[in-house]
Amino acid sequence: MRPHVKEYGMDRSQKADSVAALNAVFNEVGVVVVTRNLGLTVAQSTVLRGKIREAGATFKVAKNRLAKIAAKETPCEGIADFLTGPTALAWSIDPVAAAKVVVDFAKTTDKIEIVGGVIGGVVLDVDGVKALATMPSLDELRAKLIGLVQAPATKLAQLSTAPAAKLARVFAAYADKAA
Repeated sequence: MRPHVKEYGMDRSQKADSVAALNAVFNEVGVVVVTRNLGLTVAQSTVLRGKIREAGATFKVAKNRLAKIAAKETPCEGIADFLTGPTALAWSIDPVAAAKVVVDFAKTTDKIEIVGGVIGGVVLDVDGVKALATMPSLDELRAKLIGLVQAPATKLAQLSTAPAAKLARVFAAYADKAA
């Protein structure tokens, strides 16, 4: 066995790397949701991770002590109180994606519990995370915004061609009278 390396667990440099990586995440993401694992099977965990990935989010089991250290002096500092027991973190840049997937998945099984979360430095309880999950994602909002922008442009194009069409009908009517 190598010196300074425990047979199980992480050595000091791995812990430092884990804290640094989580700290970077906590400074960049839009939302972090803390979940408690109540006995997810490997298959359920695989399904959840796949759905999380599809939504552009990340799901990771992190050591609570290291996550608390990483969260210090970041917008996610408020999650420290949620980090007890067998927890996992879901996060995304999109302020809704991670919450939406985890809440939807939690509806299908009692093996995962939503503990709380944080968005933009604001700590959310379970109800707050569930409310966040009902909001449209950034992609959905972008689609709605594009629809709103395109609708007036379409109407403007119709209005600009309408007078010309009316004029053409008037000329056609005069031409029919003259003939």
